[in-house]
Amino acid sequence: MVSLMDKAKQFLIEKVARMDKPSADVTDIDIKNVTMESITLESAVDITNPYGHDLPIGQISFRLRSADREIASGTILDPGSVKANAKTGMIIPVTVPYNFLLSIMKDVGHDWDIDYDWDIGLTMQLPIIGKFTLPLSKKGTMKLPTLSDIF
Repeated sequence: MVSLMDKAKQFLIEKVARMDKPSADVTDIDIKNVTMESITLESAVDITNPYGHDLPIGQISFRLRSADREIASGTILDPGSVKANAKTGMIIPVTVPYNFLLSIMKDVGHDWDIDYDWDIGLTMQLPIIGKFTLPLSKKGTMKLPTLSDIF
């Protein structure tokens, strides 16, 4: 009887391991708004759902870093659902104060751009598997607005 249970358990583990899982990609990071105090960045994320039903996302966790320093981090609770058998786009907004940008001027340098690491975790409830966090990350360089862009 124990051998039969072990075989059934192994069968289930193998099936779950081969089961399609949602995937996601950070497709774009743009400067959305510029004020005298801060800039607001928006990150576009495309999430693909291979299942025949909508997948509710419980939360989105994010962390934006530059020059080994954290620029911003946070959590967005209950941002919506990913449509069944489709790709759904979501936007993650982040506000970065200028005083932080001034503190990393060494990285900004003479070309007025910033190297960044963007880490995102999409937490959702999957059938059979349970709570699942899909990790995403993107590295890149972003051109910052100059004073003439603000005024």
